[in-house]
Amino acid sequence: MLLRLPLLVARFLHNGRLRLLFVALIVLLIVGLLLTYGRQTDYQLCFMDGEGRSATQSTGSVGVDLLDDVLQADPKPTPGKTIFFHETSCHQKENNRYKVLELTARQACAIESAALHNPNFQVFVLFAGPTYQIPTARHNDSHPQTLVEAILSYSNVHLRRLNLWSYAAATPIEEWLKDGRLFRSKYLFSHISDFLRYLTLYRYGGLYLDMDVVVLRSMEEVPPNYTGAESDTHLAAGVMNLEPTGFGHGIAESCLRDFQHNFDGRDWGNNGPGVITRVAQKICQTNDIRLMQEDRKRCLGFTVFGRAAFYAIPWKQWKDFFEPEKMEETMARAKDSYVVHVWNKHSSKLPIKHGSSNAYAKYAEKNCPRAYKAAGDFF
Repeated sequence: MLLRLPLLVARFLHNGRLRLLFVALIVLLIVGLLLTYGRQTDYQLCFMDGEGRSATQSTGSVGVDLLDDVLQADPKPTPGKTIFFHETSCHQKENNRYKVLELTARQACAIESAALHNPNFQVFVLFAGPTYQIPTARHNDSHPQTLVEAILSYSNVHLRRLNLWSYAAATPIEEWLKDGRLFRSKYLFSHISDFLRYLTLYRYGGLYLDMDVVVLRSMEEVPPNYTGAESDTHLAAGVMNLEPTGFGHGIAESCLRDFQHNFDGRDWGNNGPGVITRVAQKICQTNDIRLMQEDRKRCLGFTVFGRAAFYAIPWKQWKDFFEPEKMEETMARAKDSYVVHVWNKHSSKLPIKHGSSNAYAKYAEKNCPRAYKAAGDFF
């Protein structure tokens, strides 16, 4: 075979198609490496470097203020009495060295509804990465209230940034984060959101909520340590509450360990709902979601609510929130819900006109009136 190698090489060099194929493969390899390097550079710009420094520490711009770090600024989250939201999109603006805080109308609605119905809880909105805020101005007829001003009009709402590395320091997942697997995920921003919800519950306990919910009533008196079923086979991670100490803190630690041991960057749901489902199966010693709900003692004090509590309208029926002919039926199905989840992944590109007759518009008008008004013509 070795004696024939020079002959094979000579044939290859004289074969134009093979040469072209070889060059194309080399070009694809180089482009792939460049794209991978470029993406990782963007991740570092967005989520700060491994030593915890902001990659965009100084903007040189006037009129923007860097959000305070949640670990350093006062007031700090009250353990067990705080509602948390996370914003992890962290997209860098072209030709800008900083990201200005922005909220969609529906994100603002989620935050306001939580603050409105739970006045004795603090509401912290945590932005992953260096995020800047334009100072709010007094609104009047010529300067209507913005969405950010609408939510900050509630005294229990606080906007903070976080640094992934310092936020994970001294926790069971600190060393795993340095491995870098999280940043090679196919669903980076979604999996960072998954990562942070379990880390936040480990740090502070309290209530985690997705940004595409509307809170319909108070959750202050609901006993801690709970989540909700999305189907007969899986729990969901969009509404979770854990105590900051004791049993609840142990569940949060189990979630962090499951996250790192079973992390799969190619699977969208494995690291979010998959984590709490697997942990609950161990606590309750069953894979049967219905049995978890029916036999409360089995789960040792960890409550699994049925779908009606948080996910009365399943994701495959997300349009029911926006279709006028489905309004009464949809609201009847969610009449006993604490929260409705409007499945932003599917519904975000369907704006609704202010004053529309559909379930979501009615929920927003009642449960986030200031954001609903500030949104303008479309919500």
